[in-house]
Amino acid sequence: MKLGVINVSDRASAGFYEDLPGKAAVALLEEWVTTPFETAYAVIPDEQSQIEAQLRQFADVENCALILTTGGTGPAVRDVTPEATETVCQKMLPGFGELMRATSLKYVPTAILSRQTAGIRRNALIVNLPGKPKAIRECLEAVFPAIPYCIDLIEGPFIEVDSSKIKIFRPSSP
Repeated sequence: MKLGVINVSDRASAGFYEDLPGKAAVALLEEWVTTPFETAYAVIPDEQSQIEAQLRQFADVENCALILTTGGTGPAVRDVTPEATETVCQKMLPGFGELMRATSLKYVPTAILSRQTAGIRRNALIVNLPGKPKAIRECLEAVFPAIPYCIDLIEGPFIEVDSSKIKIFRPSSP
């Protein structure tokens, strides 16, 4: 199984600062997911065409079951991660963004500025996360309980987790 993480950041991709958001996302996956997996990883600038190309690469070529993006979800001119995600996805899952914004509003009033979203490309679930490690954890903790079952539904690999660290939900069989 392969899971992807893409940090979308002009400054991190240019080497002006360390890629802490992408590393934070990988650390959470390593903490929670017990199914053996490889990580596909990229740090790219806030360029829609590059984000789209990286999402396609991870979904279509590297067959990532889950692709997490960090950054590029605000209202700034260069924040285009949601647009790139919408362009490459066949189905959008707006509930992910709704829950992440509701969760973030408990901590900061500026959460209403977030445009995080999620969608499906082939057998890959793409989830846009914020660009700060603390917010990445808060948002991913909120939505991750639904992620393994979503991947089941799109015929991806069966993902198991350490239930002492994160609880997931799969409906019981009839």
